[in-house]
Amino acid sequence: MMNVEIKKLELAAVRSRLNALRMLRAGGSGHIGGAFSAMDAVTALYFHKMKCDPADPGMKDRDRFILSAGHKCLAQYAVLAEKGYFPKAILDTYGQLKTKLPGHPDMHKLPGVEANTGALGHGLSIGVGMAMGLRLDGSPANVFVVMGDGELPEGSNWEAAMAAAHHGLDNLTVLLDNNGLQISGDVRSIMDLYPIDGHFAAFGWNTVTIDGNDMSELVGTLDGVPFKNGKPTLILMKTVKAKGLKIGEGKAAYHYWSPKPDELKQAEDDLRAEESRLEAEIKAVRV
Repeated sequence: MMNVEIKKLELAAVRSRLNALRMLRAGGSGHIGGAFSAMDAVTALYFHKMKCDPADPGMKDRDRFILSAGHKCLAQYAVLAEKGYFPKAILDTYGQLKTKLPGHPDMHKLPGVEANTGALGHGLSIGVGMAMGLRLDGSPANVFVVMGDGELPEGSNWEAAMAAAHHGLDNLTVLLDNNGLQISGDVRSIMDLYPIDGHFAAFGWNTVTIDGNDMSELVGTLDGVPFKNGKPTLILMKTVKAKGLKIGEGKAAYHYWSPKPDELKQAEDDLRAEESRLEAEIKAVRV
């Protein structure tokens, strides 16, 4: 892909991070760590890979997106808003009574949300069911599930992983946000499931490991899936917790963040500076 196209995707990711901070400004707090580590992947899916249409969220052969780690909903809401699924003014209702942006995604409240998620470990099971249903219908659509490494100890994940391989669901791709940290600390010390890719491979999955915060790597990898070789695919994304939030990068304490006004302003200023830099680089290429 041309460099300018990568830059445009990076710009969309920065603007989506700003959308997330806009929600924090409205609601006062949120699960920023996982949302920011997964933001690049969610952006790449909606703006590059998936067949989807904000003007027709229920399009028959659309690709499906499932956010298994539903507490990372700031990422999905932010990208959906940037993509045009709903007016950005709705972002200012985050944290309010009867908002369309609850603490976990709700398919009955917001266009573009395919399933209610947040009970950790359930998203992959939902994705397996969707992938099976689409295949039975003869649909060309694919299913993409974003998971977090902190939810892997849940047994339902491994039942779903076995079922996906057994049924040859090559229309199913999992993007696993491996930032190494969860609410209680280091993932390895809480439940060591490494090598994660090795476990999925043992169940019969294709596996590939990438830098999940590198847009060029994300795009290049997503362009290669689905492999259509009779196996589901795991993209193990090595990411940085709270990527894009300078004071919180790589820190478990920023799994959930209640920013002070000056901290929030600094985070917004940093991202706006990055936004301006990318805009200038894109403009220079066009000229």
